Amino acid sequence: MFTGIIEELGEVLALERTSDAAVITVRAPLAVSDAGHGDSISVSGVCLTVIDQTADSFTADVMAQTLAMSTIGSLAVGDRVNLERAAQVGDRLGGHIVQGHVDGTGEVLSVTPGEAWSVLRFSIDASLAPLVVDKGSISVSGVSLTVSNIGDEADGSHWFEVSLIPETLTATTLGALSVGDRVNLETDILARHVQRLVSFERSNS
Repeated sequence: MFTGIIEELGEVLALERTSDAAVITVRAPLAVSDAGHGDSISVSGVCLTVIDQTADSFTADVMAQTLAMSTIGSLAVGDRVNLERAAQVGDRLGGHIVQGHVDGTGEVLSVTPGEAWSVLRFSIDASLAPLVVDKGSISVSGVSLTVSNIGDEADGSHWFEVSLIPETLTATTLGALSVGDRVNLETDILARHVQRLVSFERSNS
């Protein structure tokens, strides 16, 4: 489990693709400082398992489903990624409960700079839109954020906005996003549970 509070910006050192999987190596001095084989590290919102490590990097396997559901497969050597170690029992929960199980991706629709913050608008798949509410929580590339606005268009498309403070813009990869860039999205686990319970209630009524 993670909190969506990014600890450091890592750098992709290698990404080797096979027919249905990949192996990624990320420079991450802080993340590996107390990591061990089998530990979980969130890489831009995707929970990956350490299979090998050096003093300042770690390597993880990426399965086919993860490549299909996230932006991991489109990374290149030198790309920056958001990193967070798994939460420890007793830690303050500064963000919200983030599993690192990405629901899908969204596209940056607009970036509106403000005097002290920036507003980013992202597309979201119709199947995920009901799980996103104004003032609710969402994980964007592993960053715990509060939804500041939502929209459902007449053409069937859906979007949400987040307002990013300078700290978030500089401490994560979100500050470098441009229109057309894709991000990993994870909706609130509580919303997903409620949706599932309601679907059973409707089917049995």
